[in-house]
Amino acid sequence: MAREKRKEKPKEFKKKKRRPCVFCIDKKTLDYKDIGYVRKFITDRGKIAPRRMTGCCALHQRMVAKAIKRARQLSLVPFVVE
Repeated sequence: MAREKRKEKPKEFKKKKRRPCVFCIDKKTLDYKDIGYVRKFITDRGKIAPRRMTGCCALHQRMVAKAIKRARQLSLVPFVVE
């Protein structure tokens, strides 16, 4: 019983289509005083959500991080959710 060699198909990965940045499309600005909008970019544990979750470009993700940190310093948003 000889083993037959199978031709292996090359594995193809589907690229996940990146959704466009919210700020780039709507030209919306992020203000650290707008707590409701800032909370969209925070996880349920109080951490800053990564780019793959928020869908922001690198430039706007840095702006999101700064806004969240400013809101934390002013006690508008908690550092840790208990």
